[in-house]
Amino acid sequence: MKWSWKIARIADIDVFVHATFFILIAWIGLSYWQAEGTLTAVASGIGFILTLFACVVAHEYGHALMARRYGIRTKHITLLPIGGVAMLERMPEDPKQEIAVALAGPAVNLVIAVGLWLWLSASNTLVPAELLNLTKGSFLERVMVVNIILAVFNMLPAFPMDGGRVLRAALALRMDRNQATQTAARVGQGLALLMGLLGMLYNPFLLFIAFFVWIGASAEAGTEQVKSVLSGSDIRHAMLTDYQSLSPGASLSRAIELTMAGSQTDFPVLEGGVMVGVLGQADLLKGLQAQGEHSPVSGWMKQDVQSADIKEPLEAVLERLQTCNCRLISVMDRGRVVGIINLDNIMELVRIQTALTAQSHPAH
Repeated sequence: MKWSWKIARIADIDVFVHATFFILIAWIGLSYWQAEGTLTAVASGIGFILTLFACVVAHEYGHALMARRYGIRTKHITLLPIGGVAMLERMPEDPKQEIAVALAGPAVNLVIAVGLWLWLSASNTLVPAELLNLTKGSFLERVMVVNIILAVFNMLPAFPMDGGRVLRAALALRMDRNQATQTAARVGQGLALLMGLLGMLYNPFLLFIAFFVWIGASAEAGTEQVKSVLSGSDIRHAMLTDYQSLSPGASLSRAIELTMAGSQTDFPVLEGGVMVGVLGQADLLKGLQAQGEHSPVSGWMKQDVQSADIKEPLEAVLERLQTCNCRLISVMDRGRVVGIINLDNIMELVRIQTALTAQSHPAH
């Protein structure tokens, strides 16, 4: 994620903090200064928030370490003003495993809360439950309360929160995963509307959370819809076989001609039938600005060429295109280039298949 800095690496997982997180810290410090006017109060307020986010990191490690048990790697954990995000390579396809991964985060917060409750009880410093809150009481009491709130809030049945994933997985035990995802997403968006209404009436911060939940639910539903459409399809269903190519020694003027003559903007560079590079539109423009149209393609093409077998599942190809930082992938059949594929090809197939499905199952 852009504007993020690495602050730690724990259990082979990098922890990043986003730049906007520091805005939250500054706002907390300013609020305490305006309320009490002492550096001690500011330090206390910031210290509490940092402790809260340490609990958030522990929550995300709960997800990450449970996912690791199922062979799923966590790319990184990032701290944002609204919480933390553990970027898993994927969620488990098995609903029972997904439930375990989703519940692991809130379980960590409950363990912290119970541990603090036992400590406070043993030291005779625990106040009655009706007196507990986030602004008064001892530091440890407030940390206990915030962990209970984190556990409960994250179990709301709304994507992308843990409760939404538990709901989706529970539904997937009885129905198709895509249908379960769409249902869970609608529930999540309904809760987002309710939070938005409460935000307008009581707390504007709920509006921000509602927006986050609405977007998260929509994204999850869209991602699962794409996976459902691509399921069972291989690369042959979306690859482009009628395309223009360049040679390494061709000038950029040739790329200009091909661009103006059609809709293709990414060109495979072939030498002796072997793909040795890719010239994208950004590469072309950069070369034209630097050395003009007579500059050779070989000087500006990307040489990190990705290839895929013609029988490779289309869903796997989509994941590669989203993570390989490459514009297109060459399609190989028994060592020979037979086509190319990029994100545009795949999304065009998704749009066509979605339209065909809607036509065969019209709304009543």
